[in-house]
Amino acid sequence: MNHIIKTWPNSQSQWAPLVLRSIVGYGFVAHGYAKLARGPHIFAATLQALGVPAPHLLAWATILVELLGGLAVIVGAFVAIASIPMSVVLIVAMSSVHLPYGFSSIKLLAVTASGPQFGPPGYEVDLLYLACLAALAVGGSGPLSIDRTFRKVSARKGATA
Repeated sequence: MNHIIKTWPNSQSQWAPLVLRSIVGYGFVAHGYAKLARGPHIFAATLQALGVPAPHLLAWATILVELLGGLAVIVGAFVAIASIPMSVVLIVAMSSVHLPYGFSSIKLLAVTASGPQFGPPGYEVDLLYLACLAALAVGGSGPLSIDRTFRKVSARKGATA
């Protein structure tokens, strides 16, 4: 019994990156797809209103980073590299949109007959995404990842050389 207690956390903890990859990757893909589905010109207008230079170019760049970066994270491919532009998108969103509203992502303003009314979200979720990306970049992509497969293949080639 003591052996099971000692080994269980270590054998199960290897799966934590897979959970992070799934949630973070899906979140990025969902946000990128929403921007694409509404029309990149709508997102570009938002960026223009915020005073972002080259709003149409950066709208497309953001959409591509969210879609391709999210997919890379989901499959665990080049996660450390993909995390860099993804982090830039988060930092820009946090500093240009969410920072003035404080930390909390949920601000209940009132409960009306039509349901709860919420205020604008703070930067809490941006920080959570950044922390998850940092954990994946530093700790590795975990099981069922392309990154791990590449490492195994490289290790075999190194062992046979």
